[in-house]
Amino acid sequence: MADEINKKVIDIFSKHNNSVKPETEEKVKFYAGFNYVRIDKDHNGNKFNPEHLKKYAQGCHYIVRVMREYKGDTVLYNYDVPNADLFKFIKSFQENTLDGTIIEIDKYFPDTPA
Repeated sequence: MADEINKKVIDIFSKHNNSVKPETEEKVKFYAGFNYVRIDKDHNGNKFNPEHLKKYAQGCHYIVRVMREYKGDTVLYNYDVPNADLFKFIKSFQENTLDGTIIEIDKYFPDTPA
């Protein structure tokens, strides 16, 4: 009985189409000093919709964790940065308006229930 079941299972997998290409043939490329991977379609194989992506980005915020020295101690500051202000925030470190070391950047949506 067990042999019959094993044979059926093997038959199922032997009929499986193994010639399907992987979902993506992503290649890491290098440009302007950074590695990147281009993504042409979403997980469902659909092309990206620019209006949906912009709406998604508008609702996104970041918690930027910055390490600083304060009165001889190492402390962390957590900044709530809207997506529209993220580049401005990071540029403020380059211009020395803010100082410290960025430790982490976490994405979140303020309107999402916990």
